[in-house]
Amino acid sequence: MPEPREDHTTTTRREALVSLAALGAASVAVGAPEALGAAGEAVASSFSAPSPSSTPASAVQPSNTISASTIAEAEKLAGIAFTDAERAQMAKSIAGQIATFRTRAPFGALDNQLAPAQVFRVLLPGETVDPRIGEGALDAGAAGAAGAATPATDRPLSDDDLDFATVETLGRWMRAGLVTSRRLVERSLARLKKADPTLRCVITLIEAPARAEADARDAEARAGAWRGALHGIPYGLKDLFDTAGIATTWGAEPWRDRVPTGDATVVARLREAGAVCVAKTAVGALAYGDIWFGGTCRNPWNPEQGSSGSSAGSASAVAAGCVPFAIGTETLGSIVSPSVRCGTTGLRPTFGRVPRDGCMALCWSWDKVGPIARSVADTGLVLAAINGASTADASSVSVPFTQPRGAGASDLRLGYDPRWFSGPMASLSDALDAARAAGMELVERTVTPPTDPSLLVTSLMSEAAASFEEMTRSGTDDQLSWQADEAWPNSFRQSWFIPALELVQAERLRRVFMQWMRGALEGVDALILPPFAGGMLVVTNATGHPSLVLRSGFDEQKGAVQPRSITLIGRPFDEATLLRAGGALEARLAVAGRRPQMPWMT
Repeated sequence: MPEPREDHTTTTRREALVSLAALGAASVAVGAPEALGAAGEAVASSFSAPSPSSTPASAVQPSNTISASTIAEAEKLAGIAFTDAERAQMAKSIAGQIATFRTRAPFGALDNQLAPAQVFRVLLPGETVDPRIGEGALDAGAAGAAGAATPATDRPLSDDDLDFATVETLGRWMRAGLVTSRRLVERSLARLKKADPTLRCVITLIEAPARAEADARDAEARAGAWRGALHGIPYGLKDLFDTAGIATTWGAEPWRDRVPTGDATVVARLREAGAVCVAKTAVGALAYGDIWFGGTCRNPWNPEQGSSGSSAGSASAVAAGCVPFAIGTETLGSIVSPSVRCGTTGLRPTFGRVPRDGCMALCWSWDKVGPIARSVADTGLVLAAINGASTADASSVSVPFTQPRGAGASDLRLGYDPRWFSGPMASLSDALDAARAAGMELVERTVTPPTDPSLLVTSLMSEAAASFEEMTRSGTDDQLSWQADEAWPNSFRQSWFIPALELVQAERLRRVFMQWMRGALEGVDALILPPFAGGMLVVTNATGHPSLVLRSGFDEQKGAVQPRSITLIGRPFDEATLLRAGGALEARLAVAGRRPQMPWMT
């Protein structure tokens, strides 16, 4: 364990943190990570686990006595003021509160997978899931073909067609005997090896196990034993998910040699569905940003750009034609933001729909798991395989999901705020035209959150700092490559000074936002908006609503082509309607099939 570092005081940083935490001192304003106010970048996603430190969380004892002057200084952090008499009284009795905190000592460092007793639920009291949700939706195969993500042929014309085909198309070719799982896996492994020196999108390449699984899936196919839509399809897995006997590093230096003994539930479900994991994809350290211990993950459309975070490698690898789909996570933009940057299709499901056990926990009441792919239909195929509760995830729920069937989206109503499509976002109004052309009704409304949504991030930052308490206490946070003011090390330290009262009040207002979202969606099937408009990325991550982001066009930026995207936000557990609307938009926009120019791949 590293030696504790000295602050510019007579106590160590760890001692100061414990002392002030005992007083409940905390900063009044909780700054959201880097992307909250900026379009194109967004915050974290998921993480947690035993700390690399061997020192129990409560083993560090403050060396200084709490005095009235200590309390007076702490008041500045907590945003409150007491009288001299009140400070003197607290100084006499505060020792009992500190002693209470130390009763944690027998438990040592809490395991990352141990969730709080309080469980966040997306549905309001008395609210149930409408059993009619998602009925009469677009057929999966039709959506994939309509989006023109792959040539409308009965067979691949080249290896490039295999590399950029949708999951639905690859499955059709595989069932026709035109391609094998082994060939697809070999193509993915070869492309990942070629792309990685430029894109830095892979943390661990999985070769021998992937080949063995592909051969097994091909043997099953020859016997007519198909496991479903994902049978034999290679995929990338964000390196937050446990894979038995294969490193799961969380993209962070202290855990780069971590090798779990079991699989995450999502991994087990994808294997059962027949999918073949070929790589653990790059994740910004501890699920924030695109910087990991191997460098910065890059955008295939413009490798001078990072791919955004934190599902950075998953979006980059899909966009580069290395894997047909990948798994990402989102706490506050980590599926949406890299999908926007890399021009992929990302589905952030309703909170609780997909279990997270075996995945690094960042924020137990915010973290979500979802697919990143090249077509709207493909995200539904993957969601169908990973959907449903797990007894090991207290927040997970079992709500049926049926891959959309039927035809058209002309019965759907989309709400929008004209302010979202003005100024720099005016170019995204072509998505509104596409929705009208698809027969959907657009309903104009004013969507104004009840207050600044950044307040909601209070619980995110509190949970995240708790997840990695031991890293902060031990000083191993210095090992992380990214040390900017907005990076995790400084954010975690700052979050030690969030008053408990402010956290509770923020959670009470979180319910206000949940109620407000019911009004925002009243009378419409979904909202359509630019991905980072109106603070809705923060709001809907906090309230747990599902979101779908898909490519809508392209812009020229400094000589480079940059995809642009549109977002749909739906009612809780109504992902099927998002897929209906998204599939119709994808077909009308007809931009899904364009591929990035990547000279380093030739």
